[in-house]
Amino acid sequence: MRGCSAIKENGERCKGISATGSDYCPAHDPARAEDRRKAASKAAKSRHDPEIRRIKGLLQDLYAKVLQGEVGRQAAAVANQIANTQLRAIELERRVRDQDELEDRLDELEDLLEEAEGSRMYARW
Repeated sequence: MRGCSAIKENGERCKGISATGSDYCPAHDPARAEDRRKAASKAAKSRHDPEIRRIKGLLQDLYAKVLQGEVGRQAAAVANQIANTQLRAIELERRVRDQDELEDRLDELEDLLEEAEGSRMYARW
């Protein structure tokens, strides 16, 4: 196995193992640049949901207030149930959005396939 040919920003050679048929590891392979960009974009979107951060902040405050005796256990339990319901709704919205995106991509692929099959059909004539 060969090492990656990439030179990192600090001037050191990458210690990764090059992928089969490439001089670069998957993290530096120019052929995978678009895949890395898409993965990073998805990761960034999932970490920065303001609604989730807001709910987490409220839960941290609630936790502290329960421990300090400022909020009763029953009220805290109800607030926690509401927060859980909000989080489930956010997750459902995410799943619906992801499914819509997949359906759009599938429609595009089906259109491309139909076009390709149509061109092959005319090529036979």
